[in-house]
Amino acid sequence: MKFLISVIDDLSGSGTPQEMAAIKAFNDGLREKGYLVLAEGLIDPATASVIDNRAGANIVTEGPLFKNKENISGFWIVDVPSKEIARALAFDASKACNRKVELREFYN
Repeated sequence: MKFLISVIDDLSGSGTPQEMAAIKAFNDGLREKGYLVLAEGLIDPATASVIDNRAGANIVTEGPLFKNKENISGFWIVDVPSKEIARALAFDASKACNRKVELREFYN
């Protein structure tokens, strides 16, 4: 079962050295267990572009899709045997990065 664990941030000082060390340790643990598919951080949402090419519209809107204080600043994709394990990992991820996270399952 694959899950997305999204890091919810407010750009108020993310990525302290202690948080980065805890995230690295969390990632190392995911690798050791064979759960990690991908882990990445994202650049400031102000650098985003929204692309709409439905029916050849060729529209580009600079900036994030949602103009909220909170945004997604990174994510993990994990492949685990159960939702219970994914939920436990989400709790560990939240603690490691010192942020709220959202857990969502991928379609099979």
